[in-house]
Amino acid sequence: MATITVICAGMMGTAITYPAAHNGHTIRLVGSPLDNEIIKHGQKTGEHLNLSKYRKNNPTSGVNTPVLTPDNVTFHYFDEMEECIKGTDLIICGVSSFGMDWFCNNVIPKLSEETPILSISKGMIDDGENKGRLISYPEYMLRFTDKDLKIYAVGGPCTSYELVDKDPTEVTFCGPDMKTLRWLRRLFETDYYHISLSTDVRGVECSVALKNAYALGVALAVGMSYKREGREFEHYNSQAGLFAQATKEMYLLLDVFEGKSVRNIFLGIGDLYVTVFGGRNRRLGILLGQGYTYDASMAKLEGITLEGVVITERTAKAVEQLSELGKLNINDFPLLMHIKEILFENKRINIPWKAFETEYEG
Repeated sequence: MATITVICAGMMGTAITYPAAHNGHTIRLVGSPLDNEIIKHGQKTGEHLNLSKYRKNNPTSGVNTPVLTPDNVTFHYFDEMEECIKGTDLIICGVSSFGMDWFCNNVIPKLSEETPILSISKGMIDDGENKGRLISYPEYMLRFTDKDLKIYAVGGPCTSYELVDKDPTEVTFCGPDMKTLRWLRRLFETDYYHISLSTDVRGVECSVALKNAYALGVALAVGMSYKREGREFEHYNSQAGLFAQATKEMYLLLDVFEGKSVRNIFLGIGDLYVTVFGGRNRRLGILLGQGYTYDASMAKLEGITLEGVVITERTAKAVEQLSELGKLNINDFPLLMHIKEILFENKRINIPWKAFETEYEG
């Protein structure tokens, strides 16, 4: 049996311990300095505070019971991290995009070349060297060390609270070495957590990062329907139209960011689907679709972290820069640019339906 140490006790960082614990492995769940309340509550009750709150407040979960962690998961404060990583077989990076720099500065330097790292963080970041170029988080992490760290990552589709509920899903683990990927699959694969493998880190990570921005965009149609009907009633034509445009733009962006679109677009589509129907970015999109401003929407969401906001800003900036360099046509990305306008320019929703239209011969 293996010993696994998770750094950051967020929702997905905790949820991924369930299949590993199911397989009999020992998990040390180490909170970041912002997770002290989660760790204190977990040590006292065995319950994960935020997963329980999310399940209770999420009408799509269908469950209103506490989320108890398996017996072979233990809770630890961050000042115990160095002790927890001793003798561990695998480190899991459980931070969101907002915590990536903290992880790179405070955790990466303390890790050993002998211990592989598995990142569940979904996102891309400006590489800082080439205008308009985004790189994956595993690539970014390596810039913070001279060590030959082996960094792997998880791509969806998978939501944390449904993984806890053991609803079957099929994800992709990616990284530099297929032998290690197969070992990781043996650690985590269960009858409800199925794992494909890929050595194409850029393609997998790009596809699952982009979906967060576009899930927010598709969910605009849900909020617009609520507003139009005066109740929580959904129309599906508009959602499907936005979904189709989202996949078209994601396909183009995968090629732009060297993500092998033909091979990896299915990962983005699957992750887009589950996020539209059950993710936190859906909740923001609905509020915006109902006419709330971004600030008012975030106030209602009580400060939950939203990867869609981060990836929208970074991707839209990259598209603008690449358009200026003549490397793409910004008019091919009307949905992305409208989401950016709503979030960062306080524009009113005006879905650019005409810009979605195409003409093909042959």
